[in-house]
Parts: sequence; C-alpha cells; structure tokens
Amino acid sequence: MTQTGPDTWHGTTILSVRKGTTVVVAGDGQVSFGQTVIKANAHKVRRLGDGSILAGFAGATADAFTLFERLEGKLEQYPGQLTRACVEMAKDWRTDRYLRRLEAMMAVADAEASLVLTGTGDVLEPEDGLIGIGSGGPFALAAARALIDIDGLGAQDIARKAMAIAAGICVYTNDQVIVESIETESS
Repeated sequence: MTQTGPDTWHGTTILSVRKGTTVVVAGDGQVSFGQTVIKANAHKVRRLGDGSILAGFAGATADAFTLFERLEGKLEQYPGQLTRACVEMAKDWRTDRYLRRLEAMMAVADAEASLVLTGTGDVLEPEDGLIGIGSGGPFALAAARALIDIDGLGAQDIARKAMAIAAGICVYTNDQVIVESIETESS
C-alpha cells in the first residue's frame, strides 16, 4: 500500500512460499492508521473453499473481505479450478464500478498454483513460487528468495524467517505472524 495522507490505513505483509511438497501463506498481524498501531493481531490469511485454498490480503480490510466473498463465490462456481475462479473474479474486478474502487491485493495458493490478484484486474503467477505483497512484501520476498535454496529449510521455516526479516525493516509489519499451509501432490 502506498501512503496518500496522514490518515491512511497501512500495515500488511503477506508472503507465499512454495517449496517441495508444501505451500504456505503467511501474514503479519499489524494494522496501522497513519502512525498509530490500531491492532497487532489481525488475521489476514484465510482458508477458502473446502480448506484447500489459502488466501492472504493486503489493503483495506473491508475491501479484502469483499474480495474474499467474491472469490468464494467464484470457487463455488468453478470448484477445483483456482486459476479459472481467479480469472473470472479479475474480470468482475476490472469491469464492476464498485469493485474497481477497492484497494486491496490478494495472494492465493492451492496445491497446483500460486497467484497474485491485483486491483487492476491482473492475475499473475510467479515463476519461482514466491509472492510478497503489502507494505513489507518486497522485504519478505527478498528474504524468501535468499532462503529458498538452503537445504533443510522447509516452506514454513522460510516464511517465518522472511516475515521476521520484514518485521525488522518495515514499520507497518509486526512479528505476530499467522502461517497456513497445505501439502501439494508433487514437488
């Protein structure tokens, strides 16, 4: 999120790591308003659908909940097809006047794909299986990229270490991290 004034909501780092047979989505708990921490233990990572999809949001909370609901609807419409559901939601996001005003991004993952959904209606799949969004996203992403090839570190370990690094750099990120994971079928 970019700050546009002193009374702007801030505070999210979402990181998704895919390594071996595990994919995780991690999010910090800090919500800030301007320079004030409003909440330290927000849950910005959720399981969607039947629990086989992980999603984390960066942006305005109300907007994120709207997007979670929309994505849930698309997942019901296209069960077991995360990419298709995200593309269909992105079409709505791009064309619907109400949705176009939402200020949020999402990182979503299932056993097969990791995707970023943006406010401009883009659905992006990173080639390295790593996603970092939010104010501390670039820091967490850089840390995860540095850690990904270290033997003995699993996806959860990488996510926790990378989130700790981001929390030490980004003032809008804290160390109250929620990590959700799913096992994939192939590596």
